[in-house]
Amino acid sequence: MAASTKSFLADAGYGEQELDANSALMELDKGLRSGKLGEQCEAVVRFPRLFQKYPFPILINSAFLKLADVFRVGNNFLRLCVLKVTQQSEKHLEKILNVDEFVKRIFSVIHSNDPVARAITLRMLGSMASIIPERKNAHHSIRQSLDSHDNVEVEAAIFAAANFSAQSKDFAAGICNKISEMIQGLATPVDLKLKLIPILQHMHHDASLASSSRQLLQQLVTSYPSTKMVIVTLHTFTLLAASSLVDIPKQVQLLLQYLKNDPRKAVKRLAIQDLKLLANKTPHTWSRENIQALCESALHTPYDSLKLGMLSVLSTLSGTIAIKQYFSSAPGTATTTARSFDLVKLAQECCYHNNRGIAAHGVRILTNITVSCQEKDLLPLEQDAVFGLESLLILCSQDDSPGAQATLKITLTCMVKLVKCRPHLSQSVVESLLTQLHSAQDAARILMCHCLAAIAMQLPVLADGMLGDLMELYKVIGHSTTDKKQELLVSLATVIFVSSQTTLSSEIKTVIKQQLENASNGWTAYRIARQASRMGNHDMARELYQSLLTQVASEHFYFWLNSLKEFSHAEQCLSGLQEDNYSSALSCIAEALKSYHKGIASLTAASTPLNPLSFQCGFVKLRIDLLQAFSQLICTCNSLKTSPPPAIATTIAMTSGNDLQRCGRISNQARMKLSMEEFRNLATRYGDLYQSSFDADSATLRNVELQQQSCLLISHAIEALILDPESASFQEYSSNGTAHVESEYERRMMSVFNHVLEEVESLNRKYAPVSYLATCLCSAVIALLKVPLSFQRYFFQKLQSTSIKLALSPSPRNPAEPIAVQNNQQLALKVEGVVQHGSKPGLFRKIQSVCLNVSSVLQSKSGQDYKIPIDNMTNEMEQRVEPHNDYFSTQFLLNFVILGTHNITVESSVIDSNGIVWKTGPKTTIFVKSLEDPYSQQVRLQQQQGQPPSQQQQQRTAYSRF
Repeated sequence: MAASTKSFLADAGYGEQELDANSALMELDKGLRSGKLGEQCEAVVRFPRLFQKYPFPILINSAFLKLADVFRVGNNFLRLCVLKVTQQSEKHLEKILNVDEFVKRIFSVIHSNDPVARAITLRMLGSMASIIPERKNAHHSIRQSLDSHDNVEVEAAIFAAANFSAQSKDFAAGICNKISEMIQGLATPVDLKLKLIPILQHMHHDASLASSSRQLLQQLVTSYPSTKMVIVTLHTFTLLAASSLVDIPKQVQLLLQYLKNDPRKAVKRLAIQDLKLLANKTPHTWSRENIQALCESALHTPYDSLKLGMLSVLSTLSGTIAIKQYFSSAPGTATTTARSFDLVKLAQECCYHNNRGIAAHGVRILTNITVSCQEKDLLPLEQDAVFGLESLLILCSQDDSPGAQATLKITLTCMVKLVKCRPHLSQSVVESLLTQLHSAQDAARILMCHCLAAIAMQLPVLADGMLGDLMELYKVIGHSTTDKKQELLVSLATVIFVSSQTTLSSEIKTVIKQQLENASNGWTAYRIARQASRMGNHDMARELYQSLLTQVASEHFYFWLNSLKEFSHAEQCLSGLQEDNYSSALSCIAEALKSYHKGIASLTAASTPLNPLSFQCGFVKLRIDLLQAFSQLICTCNSLKTSPPPAIATTIAMTSGNDLQRCGRISNQARMKLSMEEFRNLATRYGDLYQSSFDADSATLRNVELQQQSCLLISHAIEALILDPESASFQEYSSNGTAHVESEYERRMMSVFNHVLEEVESLNRKYAPVSYLATCLCSAVIALLKVPLSFQRYFFQKLQSTSIKLALSPSPRNPAEPIAVQNNQQLALKVEGVVQHGSKPGLFRKIQSVCLNVSSVLQSKSGQDYKIPIDNMTNEMEQRVEPHNDYFSTQFLLNFVILGTHNITVESSVIDSNGIVWKTGPKTTIFVKSLEDPYSQQVRLQQQQGQPPSQQQQQRTAYSRF
């Protein structure tokens, strides 16, 4: 996680970066003070960018106070600009420190004679409702403005009332009757009633308020049967039920009733839309009867658009717990049981519908039923699902329109899901995909390749059968001229790499390289090389990286490609390992280390301050250390075999009670123990790398975890076979193979783990000779190294980006300058932080809370040595804060009793929604100088000079204890 290590905005207003923020604010302030309206407006609309760049309270408070001044004295157009800025910067409003002053300047305009100015002020107050929910003067102004004769002001009051009702329980309870009177009043125009009704969706703060609002809405639905009123009232009804939760089953019944009985298509569409909302939010509240009623409506409707909507609701429900409730055996007659299959009948009918969307939902429902329900009478649906998917595949693969591609995505997703749960259907699914690949459009081919790759990853047995068809297609694509050609080359190459789980044959490499030379650009070749690195085909990757070295314009890119080439070469060296030839294994590892050292030098040169490549450097350094540890272990094992322990070594070990005596010489014992500790240390470092990779995808994290497990496995094997066989336990390692395997690399690693564990456990029981045990260790090392390393996505690409910026106050003018504190006082350290996201926030995991750890270390002591309690010598505190709108703030009280310079370190880590702690940083340091308080200094000087303290001083000393 990238994060700044400096406080980038200090409370006291010092520091270089603070000048940038101040100068930017001064520049905008100059524009606000300009006499030209255009310059003032330009300055106002640039404020959101300033808030995004400097998101700390000290600047945001000053900026909003300046905007409030403009709002107070400016014209209506400027006020409108300020309103838009406030609405855009809603998440920064809570950082305003002087809320009273800000509201006072805004609120002064509410007394204007201009109704437009009052309307803009009301909208401004509504936009600020989150920070002033209980301001009675704002509540009163909104109530008054609802009775205004100016339509603009009334609409603004409705907007403000809706926002305050969402935030304030008191306001919602107070305004409910007023809204009810206005809606039921004959004098209120219909268009105004349509705007007032949605306010009722916020009346969910307590049960009685929600109940009275629901009764009012029920009356409105009955009293005003016009289309617009029914649509607005029903939608408000749904939103109120979704927020209050208790009335959702009633609301589902009401919507189904309108869907069945109301003849207007607009009302039916609204009912379907709201049913979809409730299906997504609370599928568990849907009863068997609800789903049955929806199925009947879908079966009987003659309109495809309505059938499509109902099927989308049913397909949403079919992927949830509701489907199990629907098919569960319910008490009742045989008729009820037979009717429960209306959903199946509907799905089977729709699978071959001439409307693609309806067919897609039909096959999705069938797939979800097949996956979720294991009952015997539902097993024939498997073939129905497969046939439906194949017919939809044929239909959509020939059409490159956006609608056909969207349907194809649904179809292929269902195929992967079906094959995952029903492996015996995979053969026919793969055959139909390969058959269609030859005749499909290029856009469809890309999606089909992704589907094939996903199936081959889950079921590697199918992979070999694909290769022939794929290679033929790869040759054909070279002659294609469509704009999708480059993407298709990458997708097909990926499937080929997944399919050829072992090393690529020379024929395949030749075909791929020929097509790349004829038809591709450098970016396509790089993407294919990247996929080869991920799949462990390092020889192919090395050749492609080598060919790209001269095609880049930046030296950073050159060094990046060169490092990848060296890493691929290093891993290629390890592919030639032989199980029984340990001397050649040492030379292979040495050759690989040589390439890795060259690569890490290039990788360091490729890093920049904006892109430090910290994960990549950490991962490669650990790989280098792991290879060195493996090499050292093989050497130690060779030493054990060349100078084995004496025949009576086991007897000596049993007599002396020291199992290390089984190794013979002292040097061998020490080296084995050192080797075990080295592997444990590497496992800890892999764990640290895992914890620091908050933004990594799950496959990358699993890869790091596998490396960690391999280190733990070897350290455990050393302990179990040689150092301490009596106390070795195998239970904690035995469950590793039961986890669901996601990739071929993981599958092969888990296979090696299980094999090594079985071997170690069997040898542990036999008390075999030490030289044989050493051979077993060497075989385990070589078995691990023979699995080609996978460089996962996060090594090349960061899809999620999260960073934290910290600001500490007080903060010194100069980072090296200490803050002065008297030793009889406590320092209140305020820590503020902002969480910043990339383009896809929360893609893999979200921040639940931030853990702040503050510690202080005495750097240099000044003055006399006193006996100080240990508690007063150090500060070690931890607090957890939950960010709100990506901002958090907390305070620490620190003691500095000992005179001298103290180093304070503030380190942040994040906790995700699963409660896992990620050590993401940043780490910020400031210095504090603890000074003796003047009174103690005076007393000490008087005592040194031999003068007794005066009566007044004695009295003060007595009181100072308390």
